Amino acid sequence: MKSGIKVQGERWFPSEQTFSDEMKDLWGDWYCDSEVGKLRAVLMHRPGEEIDGVTAENYETYRFRGVMDPEKARQQQDELANIYRAHGVDVYYVENQRKDRPNAYFMRDLMFMTPEGAIVCRPAIPARRGEEKAVARTLATLGVPILKTINGAGYFEGASAMWINRDTVVIGTGSRTNEAGAQQVEHELRNIGVSNIIRTEIPYGSIHLDGYMNMVDTDKMIVFPWHLGYDCAQVLMDQGIELIELTNIEEIKQGMAINLVAIEPGKVVAPAGCPETRATLERHGIEVIEVGLDEVMKGWGAVHCMTAFLKRDPV
Repeated sequence: MKSGIKVQGERWFPSEQTFSDEMKDLWGDWYCDSEVGKLRAVLMHRPGEEIDGVTAENYETYRFRGVMDPEKARQQQDELANIYRAHGVDVYYVENQRKDRPNAYFMRDLMFMTPEGAIVCRPAIPARRGEEKAVARTLATLGVPILKTINGAGYFEGASAMWINRDTVVIGTGSRTNEAGAQQVEHELRNIGVSNIIRTEIPYGSIHLDGYMNMVDTDKMIVFPWHLGYDCAQVLMDQGIELIELTNIEEIKQGMAINLVAIEPGKVVAPAGCPETRATLERHGIEVIEVGLDEVMKGWGAVHCMTAFLKRDPV
C-alpha cells in the first residue's frame, strides 16, 4: 500500500442485476410461464418398486382405483416419455424416491415451476408426505433454483395452480391446497411479477384444477363447465380465453380426458379412449396425440399429473 492512502472497509459492492438476468448463466436454462409454450424439459418419476406393494388389501389407502399391473404401468409411462423425446423434450427423472410412496409418479403435485425456479410442494394427504424431499434433491442436482418450500401449516400441490400467461395464474383451494399454502404460493408469484392471481375454490368432486380445466392453446382452455366456478370463468373470458366445454362425464372422470399436456400451442398429448373429447378438440383446431394410460390411471392420474414442467418457451 502506498504511503498516505487509507482504504476504509472491504469495499464490496452488490450487483444490480436481477435474479432472472443471471439465472441462465448461474443456474441453468429453466423457465415456465404458461401451460402451452413449446415444451423443452420435464421432470418425471418412473414408477419403481413402490407400486409393486399396492395390493387388493391396501390400494384404497393410496386412493387407487384398484391394483395395477406394475410392468404395464411402467411401459405406459415410458411411452409418454418417448412421445416427449420425439418432440424434442428433455426428460429428467427423480432419483432416490421413497419406496413406500406409490403415488410419487404423479409429479405435477410435487412442484410448480415458474420463470425463476421451482416451488416445492407439501402434499395434503399423509400417504404422500415426504415425496417432496427426493424432488428437492433432484432439482438441486439439476441446478433448478428452489424459490420456496411450502411450510408451516400450509399444504399445496402443484396441480392446484395453473399458468394462463406470464401475468396470470389461477390458484385453487380445496382438499389438497389450503389457504395457508395458497398464500405462500401467491406471495412468491407476486414477487416475480405475476400481477393477476385468480383465486377459485376447487369443488368437492375434483381434487385439482386439471380435473376440470386445462389450457390447450394460448387463448383456448378446455373446461368441465359443471365444476368451473362462474367468477373464475368470467375473469378468463374477460382476458380473451375461449372456454371449450367438455360434458362427457365418462370421458372426463373415468378417461381423464382433461388431464393432458400441451407440447406446444395447439398440440397436446392426451389419454387415449376419449373419442368425443378428441373430436371436440380437433374441431377447435387442436392437434391430439393419444397415449394409452389405462393402467397408470388406476392411480387416479394421467398425462398432466405425471409431468412436471422444467422449461417452456415464453409465449
